[in-house]
Amino acid sequence: MPFDIPEDEAQYWTRKLERINTLRLHDEDSLQEDISRRRMASVPSQCSFDDHDSAVDDRDSDYRSEIGNRPPRFHNTSQTNSSVHQYPIVRRVPRQTMSRESESVQSYDSDYRDVRGPSPPDSSHFDSSGNLSPASSRLSSEAEEHQHPETCHPADPRPPLQSQSSHWDEEEEVEKEVHALPEPGSSKDFKDSSVNIPKPILDSHNHKNETKICLLEDGTPLCSQSKVRWLKVYNKVRVQLHESQDGVPSKHPWAKPGGGSPFGIDSMPKIPKRRPIPLVSELSMIQSRKAGLTHTLATRTSLKDEELKTHVYKKTLQALIYPISCTTPHSFEVWTATTPTYCYECEGLLWGIARQGMRCSECGVKVHEKCQELLNADCLQRAAEKSSKTGAEDRTQHIIMAMKDRMKIRERNKPEIFEEIRKVFDSSKSVHNQYMKGIKQSVLDGTSKWLAKIAINVVSAQGLQAKDRTGSSDPYVTIQVGKTKKRTKTIYGNLNPVWEEKFSFECHNSSDRIKLRVWDEDDDIKSRVKQRLKRESDDFLGQSIIEVRTLSGEMDVWYNLEKRTDKSAVSGAIRLQISVEIEGEEKGAPYHVQYTCLHENMFHHSTDVEGGGVVKIPVAHGDDAWKVYFDEVQQEIVDEFAMRYGIESIYQAMTHFSCLSSKYMLSGVPAVMSTLLANINAFYAHPTASTNVSAPARFAASNFGKDRFVKLLDQLHNSLRIDLSMYRNNFPASSKPHLSDLKSTVDLLTSITFFRMKVLELQSPPRAASVVRDCVKACLNSTYEYIFNNCVELFNRQFQPADKPPEPKKKKKKKKKKERAEGEAEEGEEEEEEEEDEEEQEDKEEKKEESQPEEQGPSIQNLEFWPKLITLIVSIIEEDKNAYTPIINQFPQELNVGKVSAEVMWMLFAQDMKYALEEHENHKLCKATDYMNLHFKVKSLYDEHVKELPAFKDAVPEYPAWFLQFVLTWLAENEEMSMEFMQGALERDKREGFQQTSEHALFSSSVVDIFTQLNQSFEIIKKLDCPDPTVVAHYNQRFAKTITKVLLLYCALLAKSFPSYCEKEKIPCVLMNNIQQMRVLLEKMFESMGAKQLDTETADILNDLQVKLSNFLDSFSTMFAKSFQTRINSCMRQVGEILYQMKGPPNQSTAEADAETMLVPLIEFLEGNLCVFVDVCEKTVLKRILKDLWKIVLSSLEKTIVLPQSSDSLGVQLLTAAKGLSNLKGGGGEAKTLTPKQCVVIDAGLESIKCYFHAGGTGLKKAFVEKSPELASLRYALSLYSQSTDALIKTFVTTQHSQVHGGMGIRFTANEKMRPDRGSGVDKPIGEALLQIDLLGKERKVNIKVIAVNDMKWQTSGMFRPFVELSLVGPFLADKKRKFSTKSKSNSWSAKFNEAFQFVLGKESPDCYELQLTVKDYCFGRADRVVGVAVVQLRDVGDCKSCVCWCPLGPRIHTDETGMTVTRILSQRPTDEVAKEFVRLKSETRPAEEGR
Repeated sequence: MPFDIPEDEAQYWTRKLERINTLRLHDEDSLQEDISRRRMASVPSQCSFDDHDSAVDDRDSDYRSEIGNRPPRFHNTSQTNSSVHQYPIVRRVPRQTMSRESESVQSYDSDYRDVRGPSPPDSSHFDSSGNLSPASSRLSSEAEEHQHPETCHPADPRPPLQSQSSHWDEEEEVEKEVHALPEPGSSKDFKDSSVNIPKPILDSHNHKNETKICLLEDGTPLCSQSKVRWLKVYNKVRVQLHESQDGVPSKHPWAKPGGGSPFGIDSMPKIPKRRPIPLVSELSMIQSRKAGLTHTLATRTSLKDEELKTHVYKKTLQALIYPISCTTPHSFEVWTATTPTYCYECEGLLWGIARQGMRCSECGVKVHEKCQELLNADCLQRAAEKSSKTGAEDRTQHIIMAMKDRMKIRERNKPEIFEEIRKVFDSSKSVHNQYMKGIKQSVLDGTSKWLAKIAINVVSAQGLQAKDRTGSSDPYVTIQVGKTKKRTKTIYGNLNPVWEEKFSFECHNSSDRIKLRVWDEDDDIKSRVKQRLKRESDDFLGQSIIEVRTLSGEMDVWYNLEKRTDKSAVSGAIRLQISVEIEGEEKGAPYHVQYTCLHENMFHHSTDVEGGGVVKIPVAHGDDAWKVYFDEVQQEIVDEFAMRYGIESIYQAMTHFSCLSSKYMLSGVPAVMSTLLANINAFYAHPTASTNVSAPARFAASNFGKDRFVKLLDQLHNSLRIDLSMYRNNFPASSKPHLSDLKSTVDLLTSITFFRMKVLELQSPPRAASVVRDCVKACLNSTYEYIFNNCVELFNRQFQPADKPPEPKKKKKKKKKKERAEGEAEEGEEEEEEEEDEEEQEDKEEKKEESQPEEQGPSIQNLEFWPKLITLIVSIIEEDKNAYTPIINQFPQELNVGKVSAEVMWMLFAQDMKYALEEHENHKLCKATDYMNLHFKVKSLYDEHVKELPAFKDAVPEYPAWFLQFVLTWLAENEEMSMEFMQGALERDKREGFQQTSEHALFSSSVVDIFTQLNQSFEIIKKLDCPDPTVVAHYNQRFAKTITKVLLLYCALLAKSFPSYCEKEKIPCVLMNNIQQMRVLLEKMFESMGAKQLDTETADILNDLQVKLSNFLDSFSTMFAKSFQTRINSCMRQVGEILYQMKGPPNQSTAEADAETMLVPLIEFLEGNLCVFVDVCEKTVLKRILKDLWKIVLSSLEKTIVLPQSSDSLGVQLLTAAKGLSNLKGGGGEAKTLTPKQCVVIDAGLESIKCYFHAGGTGLKKAFVEKSPELASLRYALSLYSQSTDALIKTFVTTQHSQVHGGMGIRFTANEKMRPDRGSGVDKPIGEALLQIDLLGKERKVNIKVIAVNDMKWQTSGMFRPFVELSLVGPFLADKKRKFSTKSKSNSWSAKFNEAFQFVLGKESPDCYELQLTVKDYCFGRADRVVGVAVVQLRDVGDCKSCVCWCPLGPRIHTDETGMTVTRILSQRPTDEVAKEFVRLKSETRPAEEGR
């Protein structure tokens, strides 16, 4: 920035810049005016001198201190025994108007407030209490006075509410315009906070690197008007540049970029973790904080109160030229009194025979040894006083000369002190020398010319000691000033007396003290004796010693009562109202006001003048290090002033705290303020044991002012909250000093909370941890909003690699064209023109793409925004976790910044993510894999940073439900892909001939390929690690359906082609191995999916699939085994031929050998095939094949040898069974039946077959073979084979209870006239027969009457002649009549017969017999046709003896396996008439064509 340019050059460049930037002076002025009006009109009293720490109105505070009914102001002394529980009295002085520049910072004190004129209530310089706010800075205000008239801002035309002088309005408006800045508490878009409009250069004097306009002592600026104009225009350009950026964060340097988008599904996304993201640059952050605080925390008014500064300047010189710390101390020595002598301090007798006390050799004062420390008056002054009163003028002059010498020595030895105070008050050397002369003379004259009038009102006392036996006291007070002593009246029997007595004193020596003592009046014998022996006859209750030099103005003070000796029992405090008028200083400010002026000017000089806006933090150690506020010289100045005029150390600390609050934003200052406030808290919150005064009462008596300090802390609290709410900006993690300041800021906030709790004792003030947590959350909310609004740009700057820019396409095209031209020079011009047209078209498309800016926010067209946002969120959380959590560690149990950051970021992200996915679900414009990738990134964010947070630890997260539909969509797409993959794998397997995958694997490659693909798909679902059981259930159900569909289609495709492979040797086994391997892999997948933890529906789907696969395997095995049926039957016929050649009686010894001989053809066939199966088949598949072969072998043995049958119907089978036996030998002849020997051989052969299929444990299990129904049926048939016909018929009757209509429909009544109460209940009835049955038990006869057959269903083209054939079936009926027939009825479908018959039973019980009724259509010349049959077992008649049976007719007889076996065996006995008749009877069936 040039400062020494000529006037004409400055004007030229001014005009040049104005033309370039199109910014005119009056435009900027109007802009500032608008800003001023908009900001200041809405909040007219935001900033005041009381508000040293915040730019926010108290209304924005999270907590308002209750300071209603405020007590009057007060002052205090520096005595060790004086209390701080004091109240001031309003001083009555004439009202007079004072200039703004001369007002003191102590405008808060009411005793000094009335000297000021009325304040305009609408002025921004005044707070709600009417206190004057200072100008922003001395430098800026002075610079304004010397600005060019053209650059001055116009006054706000808005009139005040009350008539005020134009002087007030002008200054008010000027200050508004100069300092019009946005309110830190106002709501703005977060991204705009990164752009800080700088303040004018004239006002930014606190920055080292910025230009200052320095003024000479006479007010003339060092720089010319041209420089001022240059600075003005330069500043406008800066403003415009900032505004033109419009808060775009791209102007700020961000971190490195990196990473590309994933291809496919990245189930383990690695979110980049780079260096922290600075939301704003540190430079703009510092400027923002300084600019805002300069406006709000303006300089103290005492800096401009020249009258007060002059007075304080003189008083400081007076304290420094002859300081108390350097006054002549008393020269005490042990002294022996020869006459009764009293202590000068406590007025007690110096007891003892010798060496009773101490005596000063200089002034002769005598005191007890214990009282010499209390006597702190100057020995020289005391001696001068004593000499002048006794007329010893020469001695007085001698002492005065000694004082002069001491002052000269002081001035010579400490010149830096006087030079420093001269610089502080900006005084010329001539004026300083003049002041020094006057001060020295006043010090010398103080011994004789000093006069003070003191009025003391003894108001009351509290908490006095009880000295009387009654538990009370009779207190009174004595007051002594110099040698004048006065006494109050006695208040009897009261420990909290009220006197309200006034006393007046004159004091001629500033070193005098007021000695106040409280006594208990006694009027008993003991006190009278004591009165004769001592000067004090009453009991001592306490005392308070007050230095006169520390008094000024009017005060209302509580003093703690102190002990006089170690044996004294003292408690309580006394209240005094003291008024002091010092001659010549009637209009002077109180000493505390003067000290404040000194301290503030000292602070301003060291910080703003010498330090360039940087607070100098002195280096100090020890317990009292917090009481060191300045460098050594400056600290000595303020300490001497405080010591001389009774300024207590706590007042010094509070004053320095107030000064620092205007600079709290600077590095290192928060730590000092935190230490100061902690000691202030300790002072007020820990009262001494000798007083019962509470902490609020002690603080209310503070000379600094309760309301003032409380308001200061409230506003500081607001500012700290604002700063902490932007901690990422104000305390960047990249700066260790700023992080240290952050920690100190939190400590300071905690100290303020402690102050409210322990000192003010307020009810439930906001906890510091809660406040900091809210601030952190507010900052994180703003941070999230910022990164959300600027996500793409931030990500590109932070994480994209800084690679070389890609070569422009135009250059590439030129290169290609050149190469093509070189290589293909013979091409025609037409092709070149076409290429040029294509290039032009591509150039247009490129320009169109470049003109479209990259979207900053989310879009339903793609998902690129969200991974970038997640990356930025992780960066923020990591920074909070690693950088800020170790710093803000004051509340380890209540606040963890890293966890709060993760919680807030996740909550905000979750809201946006959920809403966005709902929109995507409606449109679904992106690929399913993109949604899956995003799902994994969201999961990674949750698992790494959110999962273990207390608020989410035991809760089921919501994010899986957001992605449910997209995952299901992906699974649906994956299903289609899996189906295509399966078909491709199967086709490839077919082409390769279903080769085994390896020597040890018996299945082909298609199964491996299918499950590899399915497992890969499931691994992606598994890696989602979904914590929501409901969502997992949806995933598993959908995936289980995919598995089912793929595997069942695979099996269905194999089932179509399997019959064509059955003739081959190995391929059917490989295919069955494939099915079995699928079952094994499915079981493993079932376990990986959760097994027992799976939801019921998914488990049912997979279990059902397992059953279906098993059924496919069974069907394949059965189909494969049936392919051997013909060859096994052929082998079995050979076995039968060998068997029928074995004749003779049964022989058990040769049966086994005969069986082996018989089974040779079968065993040879099985051996040849099973050896192949053992090598090719899986063990499970082999067992299934063995089971099917076992069934086929036994079935073939039964049907071919034991019970031969054909493929005809049962009736034909039974009728031709006898012929079947002869056919085994290949032709006609008699039917063969098995002999007993052959049965024994077959039984032995069964044992051999069992052992063969068991194969020593490697084949079928013995339990399966033994329990095989085929074996049981064959053995049963063999067991029945040797039984007699009667036994077989008995077995048939006793076991077959459901031969017609399943045994249903038969009803019994007493007679034919009584109808049954229910119908037959049979489907498609043919007719119903009525029989009357009479059992004659003793005669073993049965009378049967065929009454009728009703509702016969029979269709015929000829004549229908039905008749009934009755047969008795049972054992031992060979010699008895077994069948009767009725007469036929012509064309009657409900025929009535009424014919009776009698049967004779055998020797068995009636339960072993049954009646079979067969209705037939009689035909001449051909066989009769069966209309229907019915069976009535006599056991059902039971004890009725006689009944009518209603029997529904059925088309045929139905039997179970036992009945079928009996019938087959009987059918092989052609020579047995009973057997032949039984077989014929049970085989009769209604023809399908009926009577046609």
